[in-house]
Amino acid sequence: MKFVLVDKIVKILPGKEIQTVKNVSLSEEYLADHFPTFPVLPGVFLLQGLVESACWLVRASENFAHSMVLLAQAKNVKYKSFAAPGTSIQYTVTAKDIEENISSFSGIGTCDGQPIVEARFSLRHFNLAEQDAKRTAEDAYIIEKLKERWKLLNGL
Repeated sequence: MKFVLVDKIVKILPGKEIQTVKNVSLSEEYLADHFPTFPVLPGVFLLQGLVESACWLVRASENFAHSMVLLAQAKNVKYKSFAAPGTSIQYTVTAKDIEENISSFSGIGTCDGQPIVEARFSLRHFNLAEQDAKRTAEDAYIIEKLKERWKLLNGL
C-alpha cells in the first residue's frame, strides 16, 4: 500500500489486541480527489487502517516471521460516519485467532468516542520464499524495513 494509515501504536497485547491512531491531515494527497469540496478519508482507507493495525499485531505476535501479511477477507464492514481533516481515528483490533498462515479479527475505528467503521476480517501471512526460494533475501529486506517502521510507530 502506498499510504501509511497508522501513525502510532498506542497499546499492544501480542496475540490479543492492538490500539493505534491515525491523524487525518488535509495535506494527504488522496483528499484532493475525495472530495474537493468535502474532503474525507475514503471508506476503504478506514478499513485499511483496521487491517494495517491487525498486521502489526500479527507481526508482534509472530516476531516478524512473515514478510507478507495481507487482507484475505473482510465481512460485515459497517461505515457509520466520516473522518475529515483534523480528526484523529482510534483503531482497536482484537484477535480471534492468530495461526501460522491465517488470522482473524474484529475491529472498530472511532473519532471522538463515536464509531465510524467496524469490521470482521481475516489476514493471510506468508514469505515470498515459500513459492520461490530465490526470494529469501527479499523477505529478509522487507522484514528489516518493517522492523524499522515498527520502531517509529512505537516511539522507540
